[in-house]
Amino acid sequence: QVQLVESGGGLVQAGGSLRLACAASENIFNFNVMGWYRQAPGKQRELVANINVGGRINYADSAKGRFTISRDGVARTVFLQMNSLKPEDTAVYYCNGKVLSRDYWGQGTLVTVSS
Repeated sequence: QVQLVESGGGLVQAGGSLRLACAASENIFNFNVMGWYRQAPGKQRELVANINVGGRINYADSAKGRFTISRDGVARTVFLQMNSLKPEDTAVYYCNGKVLSRDYWGQGTLVTVSS
């Protein structure tokens, strides 16, 4: 059974940084795409950033220039480095892995950015 476990969320002041990690139970290169989504209260879940098996990276406009997605195949982990955080980045952040048409999700980690 595929498992994705996020860590690294927490409370940070505006302008601060956090690094999220998503540890996978299997080789991350088994996934076609891995990425991060977020869901703020009362809003739909949205893509933040993803990286495909070939290394192509895609960022939401809100993340460009501030967030960086990376991966460590040996550690089976995908990271999201978040800098210059804003109160509007407050959300539950979810790790996602796609294998063909199937989606796998982590349990989420809460990021709260205070003003």
